[in-house]
Amino acid sequence: MRIIGGSRRGRKLVDWEETGIRPMRDFVRSALFSILDDFIPEAVFLDLFSGTGSVGLEALSRGAASCLFVDRSPGSCGIARRNLEALDFLTEGRVMESDAIDMVGELARRGRRFDIVFVGPPYYHELVPATLSALADGRILSADFVVVAEIHHTETAQESVGILQRVDIRRYGDNQLLFYRRRGDD
Repeated sequence: MRIIGGSRRGRKLVDWEETGIRPMRDFVRSALFSILDDFIPEAVFLDLFSGTGSVGLEALSRGAASCLFVDRSPGSCGIARRNLEALDFLTEGRVMESDAIDMVGELARRGRRFDIVFVGPPYYHELVPATLSALADGRILSADFVVVAEIHHTETAQESVGILQRVDIRRYGDNQLLFYRRRGDD
């Protein structure tokens, strides 16, 4: 797996195949970042359920100002840290080993705000609806935020919850990307 765009384009990510982690496939990541292209420069990015870190690393390569990677798996966090080091993003990226939903509350208490939040949990665990509910009060979201959730095409998530309103759905094979903006924004 490689970074597919930006300043680190073509750079290989740390080997993840033995871990059982399901990273986002390159063609889905490429489509995602084509859609987010205008939002990425200088964005503060949050990668929840970060796994290998491929999504947040892609954001950094494409010009995001910073990225916080959150995953409860020590193995995933180790891979994300090694990828940050290998791509020379140690000053822009930080890895937190924590439950993603709990971390949303902690970040709110700390007054942190994010422009883009990517939610990519393991499939079939109903984690996307719970995470969207945790984000729904908007306490960690900037004024012009984008939240993207990745789910299996057989799963569902809320059309709207709190300040979040789904504005787009894209399907790529078995993957679905759900895009949320502030209620009333397009």
